[in-house]
Amino acid sequence: MSSLALVTGGNRGIGLAIAHALKTAGHDVVVTYRSGVPPTEFKSVVMDVTSTESVDSAFAAIESQWGLPEVIVANAGITKDGLVMRMSDDDFEDVINANLTGAFRVARRATKGLLKLKRGRLIFVGSVVGATGSAGQVNYASSKAGLLGMARSFAREIGSRGITANVVAPGFVETDMTSTLDEKRRGEIAASVPLGRFCTADEIAAVVAFIASPQASYITGALIPVDGGLGMGH
Repeated sequence: MSSLALVTGGNRGIGLAIAHALKTAGHDVVVTYRSGVPPTEFKSVVMDVTSTESVDSAFAAIESQWGLPEVIVANAGITKDGLVMRMSDDDFEDVINANLTGAFRVARRATKGLLKLKRGRLIFVGSVVGATGSAGQVNYASSKAGLLGMARSFAREIGSRGITANVVAPGFVETDMTSTLDEKRRGEIAASVPLGRFCTADEIAAVVAFIASPQASYITGALIPVDGGLGMGH
């Protein structure tokens, strides 16, 4: 029987690629989305990770219809970039609330089911900038750095129950967001990466699928970079 996997923000970009990779690996996949139209090839449920009520009701709907999710991928997130002198409290707090507290809300609620199952995977989608920092992204980098402390605390707290917690940290990825960059800026970014190119969403998804697999059962509390070498030494 295939295990149930949940991917937050799974309706586009990296999240959608992760959903496809997990499905290919044999998981039954549920994606969450906040707005718009969900992908038709997966089970789906509306979830706003900034609302505990929304997270709780989404999990209740998933559990009543399809069972307990065994693989949890906390991928949903936002950016509100800006130079620090002009970054408002709201811009900082909104990003922390969605990316860090949102991941906590999802993982906390998921843990109820994982403890019943006595197994499971918590996989947090971080970022290379969580370790390296990024000008204009004080809020985003802080939120992604926080995921590592969170994952390692989950790993220590519930590891004895057969539940792993890890962070997969992408570098620059080919997505809708990066496709709008002009060629000069794309060239500069690619030149800063030892492998000399952007990452594909599928390359991220393949690593997430591995961490969700039985082969990764002894990996927990890890930061797994998929960044072309960009974050080396951090």
